[in-house]
Amino acid sequence: MSALCSVMVLSKDGISQLKDQMQVAAPMMLVFDNFRFDEWENGMHDARTQAVLLDAAKLTQKQLKTMQEAVNSGQWRAEVPLYLWDEGGSKQVFCPSARLLDTPRRDAAAVVAAIAADLQQKALTPFYSALKNYVDKKPDSWHTPGHSNGDSLRQSAWGSDFYHFVGQSMWQADLSVSVQSLDSLLHPEGVIAEAQDLAAQAFGARHTYFATNGSSTANKVILQSLLTPGDTLLLDRNCHKSVHHGVILSGARPVYLDSSINKALGLFGLVPQKTVLQAIEANPHARALILTSSTYDGMCYDLKPIIQAAHDHGIKVIIDEAWYGFARFHPAFRPTALELGADYVTQSTHKTMSAFSQASMVHVNNPGHDSHLLRETFNMHASTSPQYSIIASLDVARQQMVMEGYGLLSGALELAALLRKHINALHHFKVLQLDELMPAEIRRDNVRLDPTKITIDTRASGFSGNQIQHILYERFNIQVEKSTFATVSTLVTIGTTAEKAMRLIHALTTLDQEKPKRKTRLLAPSLTVPHFSALACLPRDAFYCQGERLPLTRNGKFNPALAGRVCCDQIVPYPPGIPVLVPGQIISTEIGEFLAKMYSGHDDKEIHGLTHSPEGDGIRVLRPEELADLQTHAT
Repeated sequence: MSALCSVMVLSKDGISQLKDQMQVAAPMMLVFDNFRFDEWENGMHDARTQAVLLDAAKLTQKQLKTMQEAVNSGQWRAEVPLYLWDEGGSKQVFCPSARLLDTPRRDAAAVVAAIAADLQQKALTPFYSALKNYVDKKPDSWHTPGHSNGDSLRQSAWGSDFYHFVGQSMWQADLSVSVQSLDSLLHPEGVIAEAQDLAAQAFGARHTYFATNGSSTANKVILQSLLTPGDTLLLDRNCHKSVHHGVILSGARPVYLDSSINKALGLFGLVPQKTVLQAIEANPHARALILTSSTYDGMCYDLKPIIQAAHDHGIKVIIDEAWYGFARFHPAFRPTALELGADYVTQSTHKTMSAFSQASMVHVNNPGHDSHLLRETFNMHASTSPQYSIIASLDVARQQMVMEGYGLLSGALELAALLRKHINALHHFKVLQLDELMPAEIRRDNVRLDPTKITIDTRASGFSGNQIQHILYERFNIQVEKSTFATVSTLVTIGTTAEKAMRLIHALTTLDQEKPKRKTRLLAPSLTVPHFSALACLPRDAFYCQGERLPLTRNGKFNPALAGRVCCDQIVPYPPGIPVLVPGQIISTEIGEFLAKMYSGHDDKEIHGLTHSPEGDGIRVLRPEELADLQTHAT
């Protein structure tokens, strides 16, 4: 099946030489459509538009400058290349972003061929194509993995069901580094390198690395390659736990920035811009700053002033874009962190695009980055036996976004708007808007909301958000992303269909019309997370000490023996899902009582990082002699 791709030709009265031009090269059928200049915005809204050709002979200087301004504004589709057909090249100065086609007017075929070649290159999938070609040859396997193309399970009385459930192609595509034609993820020089280069072009990075074990590893790779023991790192205290693990691995000295909190809804917001800028000024010799944008709930920083302030002090900026990797491919979501000058960006391709779980990308924009060190650090964390289907899915996900991402995201935006309209028409449910989601302390920070992240307020329904999540699955076979005591969150992605949207609307409409037998008393868990106490030593040093384990509670209350001791692990209660203690941090009485209350007061408690023993759950802390030894060496 060939996809219809259009080249929008902007001219005063059309270019007659291109009127009947068509290029067919599977899976693409390329046509040239003449537009008047004042129609260019309509043409850009057409998802089939893959390129724009400017007719320098018929357009004025003002019109060419207008096109350059459109590119600079961020409202241009980043994946759509701009060409200038200008024999002699005298007008390129007015639109320098356009690729010059210095071709005689009589040679329209050369123009068509040049544009078609570029678009065919953009649509390539080097790794996936090589993998498929290899599988199609059906060579005998005398190498790992041991299932040998699934043959060990195909006729098995015990494993054939799994074989058929997963599918024949998945087994045949599960290969190993023994297949040299498929390149090496640890030392890419062939089709993986080509696929990564195409990804870098697509996402606007200098370099891109594929990761097959998620952004959790991607974050650790960046931190461990960029930081050395003792370097200062500024970080959101509510960053993903992989960032805190990266602090331990790198030996960095963290400066924690407290996130804003919407206590009424049980949601964490961004770090206030004022807090970030003050931290940069107070730590001008910091090595790096890391923030998450967008958040789980769709809040995005105004990154431009933050990145500028950090760069003014030589501080590298790392942005965790796990939930926002698609943003490059629709003007409604731009600018991206890379477009605003971030040095490193991690993206969980699998979260919001068409890639398998664990498929992620590391984008590098830092012109001075040490590629050798980053590669060596990457290899420390990567498997020597990567899942090739994950790599292929990254290749295909990139191809899909550059060729049809705009159309798919436009559809997602329409479905998100549909959901908001129908849910807000109900009596007991509503979709929260940005001003309702934002904590008060970030209301002046020019925060943006990703409209595909839909947070539904359930408080008027008589059910908690957690109950609604359970009911939606048990009664309606609908699984949402997450819930709090007051909200349910859903993701609208490029894979969301109108049928799914209508089923969710039907389910919520049904619940809206039902009266619960009793009103649920919505008790918000305490979200007054204690202030950070102080670090007694570097997180790395505390983590690698043996320590001793002390019970968290005595007779249902905070164990006073823990007060003043130094924690060895990361302690994260859910809710709120924010580290209350990190390795090297002094346990204050306030923090201890908060944890004890969380531990004893909630049947569904979940506190990561506690030790477990028959005597009860506890905290690993430094022995006095270990702390004394660390402090001696520190001086």
